[in-house]
Amino acid sequence: GRALLVLLLSATVSLLGGLIFGYELGIISGALLQLQTDFQLSCFKQEVVVSAILIGALLASLVGGILIDRHGRRRAILVSNLVLLVGSLILTLARSFTVLVIGRVTVGFAISVSSMACCIYVSEMVAAHQRGLLVSLYEAGITVGILLSYALNYILAEVDEGWRYMFGLAIAPTAMQFLSILFLPVNPVKLSSWDSDCQKGLIPLQDTEGRAAAKREPYQEKHYSFLDLFRSRDNMRRRTLVGLGLVLFQQFTGQPNVLGYASKIFHSVGFQSNSSAILASVGLGAIKVVATLVAMALADKAGRRVLLMAGCVVMAISVTTIGLSSRMAPLAMARDCKAATGPNASHGLSQHPLPPLLPQAAVSPVPPASGAVRSQAGPGFAVTRSLTKVFASTQSKEVVPNSSLTQKRDLVGESGKGTLGSTGPPLGAAHRAQHTVLNWITLLSMMAFVSAFSVGFGPMTWLVLSEIYPAGIRGRAFAFCNSFNWAANLLISLSFLDLIDAIGFSWMFLLYGLMGVMAVIFIYLFVPETKGQSLEEIDQQFSRKR
Repeated sequence: GRALLVLLLSATVSLLGGLIFGYELGIISGALLQLQTDFQLSCFKQEVVVSAILIGALLASLVGGILIDRHGRRRAILVSNLVLLVGSLILTLARSFTVLVIGRVTVGFAISVSSMACCIYVSEMVAAHQRGLLVSLYEAGITVGILLSYALNYILAEVDEGWRYMFGLAIAPTAMQFLSILFLPVNPVKLSSWDSDCQKGLIPLQDTEGRAAAKREPYQEKHYSFLDLFRSRDNMRRRTLVGLGLVLFQQFTGQPNVLGYASKIFHSVGFQSNSSAILASVGLGAIKVVATLVAMALADKAGRRVLLMAGCVVMAISVTTIGLSSRMAPLAMARDCKAATGPNASHGLSQHPLPPLLPQAAVSPVPPASGAVRSQAGPGFAVTRSLTKVFASTQSKEVVPNSSLTQKRDLVGESGKGTLGSTGPPLGAAHRAQHTVLNWITLLSMMAFVSAFSVGFGPMTWLVLSEIYPAGIRGRAFAFCNSFNWAANLLISLSFLDLIDAIGFSWMFLLYGLMGVMAVIFIYLFVPETKGQSLEEIDQQFSRKR
């Protein structure tokens, strides 16, 4: 009975941790539309509000590992919950731009610490054959949290000062997670002492044979310094290579940006603005949820390596297809970032004029939602409060948070009479039909990409990271890799439009395809299979293997 209770509470902590992470990343897309009016935010100030969460998350990934290793995973989650409650209250009661930024940095710090501690805590808490399912549940929580944030953006869009409710509602799941973890054991894994919690049946860490073997040959928990991550001791250098390789390939295969043009592609296929915004966000978000559930079911059966490699292959094929089809049916890409300086200034002007076949197209001034860690992430969608009362089809973002800061993708909404057609010169019926087919191919490729990411890199990266390091340095190692994840995400987001200017949209996606192929080779050569093995067995296997 106690073991089942621990299992259910671990699942709750994992799911709620992901839900809070996803919610905080997604909610800004809707809140910003109201904030820019209420606080008269300039373009630069909007970018600061969006990216402040990144600054907090980067700070947390630099110091959070020490907190997790020195003071324990459970205490780190409890502290992150308290910090998140404080951050949410600051945001809810904010009366100035400075207070808003402080609140966002605080929230970013809290969700970053929580994300690392949750994955490690749950991986140590449960049996080897359940670890994949329960750590992947965190990723599922992220996708559900993002979908929930879109729904609330939509519901609260016309509510006066609705952004206060948007930020304040994060308090509920945070309080629930805080209460759930109070009932869980303090030290989830005492690797050197099997006579404590494991014998009492509290934590089913291993099967009977594994436990007997562990008693015969007790596992000695070692102490590591941070610099040991780069030394040959216990093969730590190879583990660091595996961790960094996974987080960097997760970003360099294009996941922060592929969804940036989701709305554009939905428009080009023929969906008009209202349905386009809803489909781009909720549709792709729902696909992510389903794919993550598939990953959860398969993580402990098929194994981590298989899912990572299969996901990479599909992602490489998808982005290559998008690249090739966009060469034949190019999409118009325009930059925009203009601030709304008052309640009536509903639309900014594009810095690069849109093609003539987009009559009366208005370009929304809203910077992108910083969206996911990590992850993983889904599309952003929000309701404009403009005079025309139309949906702006905002860009979609992945769950690993990112903000393109000074350069924004174009966000195209339809303003009344204007109709959206394909870009470029007027086409004959045959050409139009060909364009439609190519656009549908692009759309299906994007859906395949989202699914493949949610099965492979999305959940599996963090699962493998929570398994491959020894307990004594697991928090710091996870945080070290996580800091590279946030930094790479920021770099990719900042350089995306410049790279498109330099080499073109289609070549950019073909480059992502090449990175996908390299990722498959990397995983095949370096990433070990860890399914069904206890954390001690994985550690011993790594220590022996050269």
